[in-house]
Amino acid sequence: QVQLVESGGGLVQPGGSLRLSCAASGSIFSINAMAWSRQAPGKQRELVAAITSGGSTEYADSVKGRFTISRDNAKNTTYLQMNSLKPEDTAVYYCNADLSVGPRYPEYDYWGQGTQVTVSS
Repeated sequence: QVQLVESGGGLVQPGGSLRLSCAASGSIFSINAMAWSRQAPGKQRELVAAITSGGSTEYADSVKGRFTISRDNAKNTTYLQMNSLKPEDTAVYYCNADLSVGPRYPEYDYWGQGTQVTVSS
């Protein structure tokens, strides 16, 4: 059984920083892309940042220059460093990973349960 568990969310003042972590565990053979998405109340979920197994990254325009995604392949973990946070960054942040549980198994998309980030004074 595969699990993705996010941590690091919380309440922060505008201009502050947070670092989110997402650890994948279980019977994992390989992980391809990992990503962070967010969903604010009343809005659709949106992709925030993604990173391939080789380290290539992409970001939503709204977070470019403020957020940095990274990963530690040895730990099956991805991180999201969020700086210069704004009230509009308030949302539940989810991580997901395209991974395979064995050499003859296809990749599936697994999701974490989400962690709340609130930016408010």
